[in-house]
Formats: sequence, structure tokens, C-alpha cells
Amino acid sequence: MRALVRRPSPRLHEGIVDHIERVPIDYELAVKQWEQYVALLRRYEWETVEVARADDCPDSVFVEDTMVVYKNMAMIARPGAASRRPEIAGAERTIEQLGYSIDRIREPGTLDGGDVLKVADLMYVGRSDRTNAEGAAQMRRTFEPLSATVVEVPVSKVLHLKSAVTALPNGSVIGYLPAVDDASIFPDFISVPEPSGAHVVLLGGNRLLMAASAPKSAELFAGLGYEPIFVDISEYEKLEGCVTCLSVRLRGS
Repeated sequence: MRALVRRPSPRLHEGIVDHIERVPIDYELAVKQWEQYVALLRRYEWETVEVARADDCPDSVFVEDTMVVYKNMAMIARPGAASRRPEIAGAERTIEQLGYSIDRIREPGTLDGGDVLKVADLMYVGRSDRTNAEGAAQMRRTFEPLSATVVEVPVSKVLHLKSAVTALPNGSVIGYLPAVDDASIFPDFISVPEPSGAHVVLLGGNRLLMAASAPKSAELFAGLGYEPIFVDISEYEKLEGCVTCLSVRLRGS
């Protein structure tokens, strides 16, 4: 198992904020939190691959938005925010060097990786301010021949689809209901009590990496037989970030 990560830019405080009020960022703390996040991945046997820094790009630490990877194919994103498009080149070079085949979202399509939730061979694609119909259509053309099923999901209350929902190892989709446009789209949906409780990274086995700001959700998951592993990402939450968007997880084909 590998994970792509990218060190935060010194301009992190300039990152885009769309759905929450802007508050000051403690950059030194943000770097420490990123290092702790990476250390946790390594502790649970993930090989981390660092994408070249993009210090002129404030949001570049949110590397998940640069691509969608399924089997041996990496679809390189075309971010809906034009200011984020310079982040793409370094991420593409890294994934190509790892041996993945490359396709790209092309104009007029836009797509952020954070708008894609994979549940086995099912790919939910959020139609958000960052991902448009053409971007979703290009994803469908690339991934459905590889046996994926692509389902579009409306996203209007949060930045990305994965700001509202992620999934447990058994395929159940978890989400914070006030942030979800239509929970009925997901056949097995579990409501969580905190906004940040909607975000988990599957570390392997029954372990869930999740934000320290969601203790009640952690209790819920523990009751379902999972082991929550906490990480403090408070500085990234100030920029609408979560545990998923700080890495691209590569589990192989």
C-alpha cells in the first residue's frame, strides 16, 4: 500500500475557503500536524511517496484533488478552481513514475479528486462547484470500460462530495446529514453525529484514521467493531480540509 502526500505550502493561509468563515492558520502547527498524519500512515504499513512541493500553490497539500486512481489508471484532474491547476503537473509526474497509466480531464471538463468516493467498483462523483457534468462524463468514459460504475451525486452544501460522505470497509457510506444533499442515493447509509465524523481513511483491517475532532463518531464506529485512530488536523479543517484530502491512497489493482 502506498500513499501520495505533499508537504504544505508556506502560503497555506491563503488557501481557498468557500463554505466556512476564514480564520487564521498556524503554519508551524499545520506542518507538525501533516508530519503526524504521514507518520501514522507509515506506522500502519503505508509507504508514503512525497510529491514535489508546490510552494506557490496555497492548497497544494490537499493532494487528493489532483487525481482519481482506479486499478492501474490515474485520471488526472482539472480543478474547478483555476488557481489550483498548477498543482497538477508534479502530482502527474509522480503517479506516472510509479507505473500508472494516465488519462486527463480535458476542457471544458472540471473535476476535483475530492469529489470522487470509491466503494469497491462503484464510483460516486459529486456534481459540485468544482466538478461539472463534462468532468463526470469523462470519468465515466475512462473508468466504466475498466468495470467501474459511475454514479453522479448532487453536492451543494459543502466543498466536495467527500466533505460530506466517505465509506467504511464494509461499503457502508457514512455522512453528516446536514451536509448531504440526498442520502437516499446511498443504499447503506449511516448518519454520524459530527461533521468531521463523516471522514475516514481506511488504514487496513478494521482501522479507521479520523479527525480528533469527532469523538462521538469514533464511539459509533467502535460500536460497529472498528478501531478509530485519531489525528489532529485542526489547521486543515479551517480550510475545509479533512483526513482524506491529505493523501492519495494506492491499494494496487
